[in-house]
Amino acid sequence: MRVTFPYGDRFGPVDIPDENLLGVFEPREFPSVDDVIACAREAIRNPIGSLTVTQLARGAKNAVIISDDYTRQTPVDAIIPILERELIDAGVETIKIIVALGTHRKMTDDEKRAKFGRDICERFEIINHEYKDLSALVDMGTTARGTRFLLNRLVAEADFVIGLGQIAPHRIAGFSGGAKIILPGVCGAEATAHTHWIGGYEDGEKMLGFAQNPVREEMNACARLAGLAFIVNAVCDPTGRLISMVAGDMVEAHLKGCETAREVFGVKVPSKADVVIVDSYPKDIELWQAAKALYAADLMVKKGGAIILVSPCDEGVSQAHPQILERGYTSEQRTLVDIESGILTNLSVASHCLRVGRLIKDKATCIMVRNGIPQADQEHLGFIPAGTPQEALHKALQIVGQGGSVAVLRHGGEALPVIG
Repeated sequence: MRVTFPYGDRFGPVDIPDENLLGVFEPREFPSVDDVIACAREAIRNPIGSLTVTQLARGAKNAVIISDDYTRQTPVDAIIPILERELIDAGVETIKIIVALGTHRKMTDDEKRAKFGRDICERFEIINHEYKDLSALVDMGTTARGTRFLLNRLVAEADFVIGLGQIAPHRIAGFSGGAKIILPGVCGAEATAHTHWIGGYEDGEKMLGFAQNPVREEMNACARLAGLAFIVNAVCDPTGRLISMVAGDMVEAHLKGCETAREVFGVKVPSKADVVIVDSYPKDIELWQAAKALYAADLMVKKGGAIILVSPCDEGVSQAHPQILERGYTSEQRTLVDIESGILTNLSVASHCLRVGRLIKDKATCIMVRNGIPQADQEHLGFIPAGTPQEALHKALQIVGQGGSVAVLRHGGEALPVIG
């Protein structure tokens, strides 16, 4: 069977012998929303577990709308004008938009115009969160679980806080969306590192696709400290088409949205495979994002098997975390030793290295198809380079045996494999 990837002609196809093929799996198609603005208005005016924005914001003079960034597909250009009208009706005088970058790089002006639209960019101050700038953060204290929480000063000083995000499977948080717009969206590095470490240490089969977990509880606790009063979350398919939207209480509305997201992104797979070929669409910018596809493949590959990653990674490994490329991926044991000895001090990087290293060093072999990461860097990281998907499959079958089963996971950047 010939399989292609959602990147045009960039990578070429792969021909898989029928006797090896377990199947080609991807999130199934759902009917999309015809009128995005009407869907947003309906969700906002009929919130889940909450009063309306107008009712909640009465008495507030200034508000911030926290939006997700260039790595998400939330139709914020349709949502923000509706929220603006609601806030004005409540008597709010000043509205600012903050981009919840977490530890991602800043959004460029062109990216802001593409995401928010020219009109919103001209009428609002759109501010990139800067997690390293301590002068722009406020110490909100320490949670019961020991997370020291530094928050964006503009959020801390706002009378009313709204979060906009997208709900999709997530290795650390179970699902994105909800309180994740606060942590890691607009917090300091320490809180992000602490929660990433909690989630990274847990096995992926206990975290990915679970809406309630220890990391989510910590995110909710910090969001309450931040005063997150209302959320609007979209569920989009991997191509960016809106499937549904929820709004209201950051916990109740998010849980409702997760139910839909599990249906949209859930992929039934009959059994684990010796070889898993996965593309990272739509998480393609850099390996920090594309690793989401590896986490999905982790649920599908047998121990001792091989994973083939097909992803552009045009911005390399990680602009925000150059330590990953400097260090490379190692076994879980080596990563833990480096943490205990003080060699690896950034827990966000440690968590990422632990998750990926545990997979490509301890469980399976990972082959990376030629992309924006130079071959020497791929090898230094711990991947086996391949020029094409076909060459990668040839190498994988040499590792697992010519009779090895092969599964293909399309749109792996947001897929949620369910085995059995």
